[in-house]
Amino acid sequence: MFQYFPTNYVWSLSTMIALTHGGNIGEVDAMCAPLRDAALAGDDPGTVAFYEAWKAGADQLSALADDDLARGHTLSAGEKYARAGLYYGIAERMQAHGFEARLAIYQRSLEQFERGRTLGRENCVRVDIPYGDTHLAALYVRAEGLQAGQRAPIVVVMNGLDSTKEMLQKSVMGTMFARRGLSALFVDQPGTGEALRLQELPAVHNTEVWAAPIVDWLEAHEEVDPQRIGALGVSLGGYYCPRAVAFEPRFACGAVWGANHDWRAVQHVRLKREGENPVPHYWKHVQWVFGAKDQDDFFTKAEHMHLNGVLDRIRVPFLVTHGENDRQIPLKYAHETFDQLTNSPKKDLFVFTAREGGVEHSSLDNPLNAGNRIADWLAEQLGGTLA
Repeated sequence: MFQYFPTNYVWSLSTMIALTHGGNIGEVDAMCAPLRDAALAGDDPGTVAFYEAWKAGADQLSALADDDLARGHTLSAGEKYARAGLYYGIAERMQAHGFEARLAIYQRSLEQFERGRTLGRENCVRVDIPYGDTHLAALYVRAEGLQAGQRAPIVVVMNGLDSTKEMLQKSVMGTMFARRGLSALFVDQPGTGEALRLQELPAVHNTEVWAAPIVDWLEAHEEVDPQRIGALGVSLGGYYCPRAVAFEPRFACGAVWGANHDWRAVQHVRLKREGENPVPHYWKHVQWVFGAKDQDDFFTKAEHMHLNGVLDRIRVPFLVTHGENDRQIPLKYAHETFDQLTNSPKKDLFVFTAREGGVEHSSLDNPLNAGNRIADWLAEQLGGTLA
């Protein structure tokens, strides 16, 4: 993986997310160059400096978009607002829970993403899915070429520990499904995005409780084929997705971009400072995500986060992928997930190597080849197109 900060994986990971999710290398370099010395201090110190640099870059880009808008150049404005939304989101992602400006910059990120979608005429609309007495926010991307009265297969994309629906929609997934005749739904499920930040819905281990209402909503959607609903989990979605597919039989297939078979065990390893963390201030972050009052309470909740004894319930095609050099989640967990899919009628394991790229966690080092291979597999199962 390209490490802008050679001694700091966590900071470099955020930088790489920006570069592979719609960011511009010149803008990213301008924001990161003053931070090289701060990055040497480790993951947690200096994140306020990171915030200030990335917020300043996003503010400048937003001002340029305002100028475009004043001239009536809405397409140019939309592109800039969208990148500004990404940079605000990266700045927010790096802060500890309780950082005073965190909610404000997250809301600013949402606003700029929305302006980018509307002014840029993107194939993407925000939708709200009923969930108990509230809702789950999602982004709906329509299959290309869908005619009035037609129904298309759809892929439900599930966040990881620290990703958001906007971030994933700006990745290669924002277009690669639609081009193959598949619609896509990017969801902020409990513990992520709006569900966590605006509605205080923590993550839960029994992911079927939120997956079922999503499927209910899709079955009623006039553009969705209810018999062809697939699921894809990214990063910690490598736990959420298999669990959802195991207990929600209406999914026609499932796939994971990064296996996460025993996240419970990974936490004990991280406590020993082995392997890499995805975000700074890691223990504060996971306690916030799971609504835990302290670290002991978090470990009690995390005890349920494994797939042993679950995967034999899956009776639909399932794809497991992993990068061979994943420094966050060991490759062995991909093999454990694959081996336990004993009742899947078609199971496949793709390990991304140096030959095709995408060897790091969820292929963040090079998502293009890996992402297209996953999209091809899903299109094959759901009746999309590969040509």
